[in-house]
Amino acid sequence: MLEIEPNSVALSFWSPPYFVGKDYEKEETFESWQSLLRQVIHNHYQILKPGGFLVINIADILCFKDKYMPRIQALNISNQKCKVTREMVLEARQKHPDYNRYELASLLGCSEQTIDRRLNGNNIRGGKYQVQTRVKLVGNYIEKYAYEVGIYLYDKRVWVKDPSWVNSQWTSNTLKAVNEYEDLYIFWKPGEYVIDRRKLSKDEWKSWGSRGLWYINSVRVNDDHEAKFPEELASRVIRLFSEENDLILDPFMGSGTTAVAAIKHNRNYIGIEKEAKYVKLAKKRIRELSSFQLELNLV
Repeated sequence: MLEIEPNSVALSFWSPPYFVGKDYEKEETFESWQSLLRQVIHNHYQILKPGGFLVINIADILCFKDKYMPRIQALNISNQKCKVTREMVLEARQKHPDYNRYELASLLGCSEQTIDRRLNGNNIRGGKYQVQTRVKLVGNYIEKYAYEVGIYLYDKRVWVKDPSWVNSQWTSNTLKAVNEYEDLYIFWKPGEYVIDRRKLSKDEWKSWGSRGLWYINSVRVNDDHEAKFPEELASRVIRLFSEENDLILDPFMGSGTTAVAAIKHNRNYIGIEKEAKYVKLAKKRIRELSSFQLELNLV
């Protein structure tokens, strides 16, 4: 990043690794993940032009592993197949104090595991031996890293997407909501920026340009990259926070979506990506788009 001309980038838009166990981040610790974010954000102070914007698409970590987290226990009575209750077990044990759990199970007509669960509350989410998980808010980390170098949180949007049921099945022992949004943190490097109401139509300003919630469907098939964001998301950010011929940066280029959106909206771009397979994928998409636009111009 520091090879980029200082004060040249009008907008940097990117989505970093989320620390959720993807193949390209599985070796990261929470500490190394924080260090990566801090370094990348710090580097922006040199390359962003005064008045430039840094927009980060990121979500809170909903399943942050924490070995010190107490065991989460949930009694899902709607899924219970055995009608034996804790009260019934306690009553039977009071009448037969010398019975072990196998004898109590035989008396009540249930399994010994049921006796154990009713007495000890062993309805532990994820199993007895799994590390428990909790929610970890991440916005405070990136705000701190930006503030350390004089880049300031300017605004925020919420991207409302399709519900993700992976971690919140209705049939599981949880009261957690389904995951259906991500955050866009918008940072500003001090300096003058231009407001041009002509860049969007009146309907666009009304429907999303001035709105805090952006309703955009997520990518339906992540068959070539594990974590693509939709082109519409990149297009809105680019159109709102930059002008034609501006330089757009994505330091986590991935499949090249930011570059594709930049080209379509007459912006220049720089993409940085460490995974060779994704560099190849991004170049392929850019070549195909460039060839298509050339054909249109010839027609």
